[in-house]
Amino acid sequence: MFVRALSLRDFRSWEHAELELSPGRTVFLGSNGNGKTNLLEAIGYLATLGSHRVATEAPLIRTGTERARIGATVVNAGRELRIDVELNQGSANRAQINRSPVRRTREILGILQTVLFAPEDLALVRGDPGERRRFMDELCTTRLPRLAAVRSDYDRVLRQRSALLKTAGRQARSKADLSTLDVWDGHLAEHASVLLVQRLRLVHDLAPYLAQSYASIAPESRPASIAYRSAALPPEFLDPARPPRPEDTEELAAIMLRGLAAARPRELERGVCLIGPHRDDLDLMLGDSPAKGFASHGESWSFALALRLGAFELLRATGAEPVLLLDDVFAELDRRRRAALAAVAASAEQVLITAAVPEDVPGELAAVPLRVETAGGPDCRVSRLLAEDRSGSGGFDGKQRQDHATPPAAEDERDPVTGSTESRAP
Repeated sequence: MFVRALSLRDFRSWEHAELELSPGRTVFLGSNGNGKTNLLEAIGYLATLGSHRVATEAPLIRTGTERARIGATVVNAGRELRIDVELNQGSANRAQINRSPVRRTREILGILQTVLFAPEDLALVRGDPGERRRFMDELCTTRLPRLAAVRSDYDRVLRQRSALLKTAGRQARSKADLSTLDVWDGHLAEHASVLLVQRLRLVHDLAPYLAQSYASIAPESRPASIAYRSAALPPEFLDPARPPRPEDTEELAAIMLRGLAAARPRELERGVCLIGPHRDDLDLMLGDSPAKGFASHGESWSFALALRLGAFELLRATGAEPVLLLDDVFAELDRRRRAALAAVAASAEQVLITAAVPEDVPGELAAVPLRVETAGGPDCRVSRLLAEDRSGSGGFDGKQRQDHATPPAAEDERDPVTGSTESRAP
C-alpha cells in the first residue's frame, strides 16, 4: 500500500499543494513551523478521520477560510482508489470515493492504513487514559473499519444517557425516568459489548508484538507487557493471554447490564455514567510496575515506540502494509532506538518522514528529500515545496516546484469533493 498522490486546499498552512509520491522513503525537510508536519497530518486524517495533534477539526482549516480539502490516490495490491474529504466550518464534512459522494465520511476508512510516530507519542505512556483509549480505538478501527459506526453509536447513546442521568438526579426519580434509563442501559450495553470485544481482541493480538518490539529496543530493561483495565469486567476477561471466543459479545453485554444496574444509585447521585469503555484504560507494565510514574524518560520513549512498532507489525501480519509516517521522531531518539526504527522503515513499502535537517534521518534510509518553506508575512504564512535536487549532490536547486505550488489565478478545474467546475483560484 502506498500514497501515489496527495492534494491539499486550505489545510493548515497549505493554501494549495499537489504532490506526486512513490513507494520508498521520502523526507520533508524544513525548519519548525514551515508546515512539513501538516502533510503527514493530512495523510493520517484520511486514514483515521482524526488528527494526531488536535482533538477538533477547526485548527485544520486555514485561517480566513471556511473549508479545507484533502485528497489522495491510494494504491493497494495494484488497485488505485481516490479518496477526498472536505472539512467545513459549521457544517457536516463530506467525502468522496473515486469522485463519487458517500453518505458518511467514515465510509473511506480502511482504504488507507497508516502508522504514525510523533513526539506526541510520549503521552501514550505518561498521559491520561484517553490517550490510550484513542490508541486502541484507532487501531481497532484500522483493523475493522465498520467499528467506526459502533463507536459513533456508543458516543451518541452515552451522551443521551448522561443527559438523562443529570435530569433524573436533580428531580424526583419517577418511574418514567427509570424506565427510560432501562432502555438506554440496553442500548449502551449493546454497543459497549461490540467495542469491548474488539479492544480485548486487540490487546490479545498486540501483546506479543509489543513485548518483542520493546525487547529489541531496550534489551537491558525489564520486560514490557500490556493488559486491559476495566472496573466492569471480571478478571478472566482482562487476561491478555485469553483468546477471544464467539460468545464474548453476548456475555459482555450481560455483564455491562449488571454493572449498570449496580452503579445506578451512584450514577444518579453524581449525574454521570460510571460504567463503560469510556472509563477503561490500557495498562502498560514494565516488569511488575506500571510504566506511568515508574519508567524513566528513556523507558517511556522505548515503550511508546514499541507500541507503534507493535501496531505496524500487527497490521503487516494480517496482510496489510500500512504507510509509515515518521514525524520528526529521529531527533528525539538515541542511537539504539533510531536503529530499531530505521530497520522497520527500511523494510516498509512507503515511508514519509519529516525532519529539520538531513542529519536527523539515518543515512541508510536513502530518502528522497523535499524542502518545505513558508512565504508571506507573520500573520499569513503559506507553506510551499521546493524541488529536490536529482543531480546526485543531495542538495536542492532552490526553485519552487510548480506542480506543488499555488495554481495559476485563472485555473478552472473540477473540485474533488463538490464536483463544481467554478474557479478554485484563491
